[in-house]
Amino acid sequence: MTGVAVSAQPVSTDPSSLDDDPAFPLHRGGKLEMRSTIPVRNKDDLSLAYTPGVARVCTAIADRPELAYDYTWSSRVVAVVTDGTAVLGLGDIGPAASMPVMEGKSLLFKEFAGVDSVPIALSCTDVDEIVDTVVRMAPSFGGINLEDISAPRCFEIEDRLRDALDIPVFHDDQHGTAIVVLAALTNAARLVGRPLSDLRAVVAGAGASGIAVSRILIEAGIGDIALSDSKGIIYEGRDGLNPSKEQIAAITNRSKLKGSTEEALRGADVFLGLSGSTVRESCIATMSDDAIVFALSNPTPEVHPEVARRHARVVATGRSDYPNQINNVLAFPGIFRGALDVRAHSITEGMKLAAATALADIVGEDLSPDYVIPGPFDERVAPAVTEAVAEQARRDGVARV
Repeated sequence: MTGVAVSAQPVSTDPSSLDDDPAFPLHRGGKLEMRSTIPVRNKDDLSLAYTPGVARVCTAIADRPELAYDYTWSSRVVAVVTDGTAVLGLGDIGPAASMPVMEGKSLLFKEFAGVDSVPIALSCTDVDEIVDTVVRMAPSFGGINLEDISAPRCFEIEDRLRDALDIPVFHDDQHGTAIVVLAALTNAARLVGRPLSDLRAVVAGAGASGIAVSRILIEAGIGDIALSDSKGIIYEGRDGLNPSKEQIAAITNRSKLKGSTEEALRGADVFLGLSGSTVRESCIATMSDDAIVFALSNPTPEVHPEVARRHARVVATGRSDYPNQINNVLAFPGIFRGALDVRAHSITEGMKLAAATALADIVGEDLSPDYVIPGPFDERVAPAVTEAVAEQARRDGVARV
């Protein structure tokens, strides 16, 4: 999740030393529990909550499946699903090791938007197996939040699940990041007095978040945008592109740039780092006046924010210890809250854009170089995103209520 600073440094696994690190006592026994929503105080309560009363509810749902939205938890609970192949800055650490992160995701759902969720780590990485597994368990949930699944598999998994299911499916590493970046960039552009349509951006990183950010910026009307991967700028006809990169090449890089990220930065207005690579100060210095730099890799940004400030008007990172933190928690809780509230059967591009606009609008007249995006503890965030997403779902015709 963009915006959460993590350390990939190894830690001692000696049991006698683990509790010396304050993170371990906090996580002991996990961070979640399940609680009942009704009391069971006597035989009458039991007969209604379970047999025989429950049979009447089951029979009604069997006759009218839509009643499950009203008489089970499925309309308000999200499955947080991973295979453990792209966990934060830690990479492919497997399903068991991913669980603290998935529990944390569920914690954020509940704390920031009152959304109940269940962390689910799958012991498989095959695309067909993941899709089949999620489809089979989907009747228990009102939405699916895909998390920390490596690219390019994540694109196919999300697309196939969206086609197969009639509940919201949302890969947060893609769309959560994209929504928050768009909101912050909208305000950064406003600060420098230029419309998005007048900006040329360079994105370092063509994984899940880099491609999703590029797509939403194109949808929002960015002037031009070019992506780079480990082999340089992506362009149509470049050898060795996977299908996802071929698709993004077809709609980006109108300037026909080739070569390295550093070369593309000459005269660019925006740098978006989503790669884990490094960019030299001398390259940032070649960007346009009033440049905008979002160096989002964690724990080490592509360029140190203090260095970037020497040459850029607006600097953002994924870290909580610098201004303008690009943090997915600004988006996903409110997005699911809004979608669940109207029982949306999907999350549309319009709903994503509406969420970004709502986030950007919170900043309002307080806009400054150090404040282009609200902070994660701003109590206005989740309600604003929830309302905007719910309204847009109705306009887009995907709401059931």
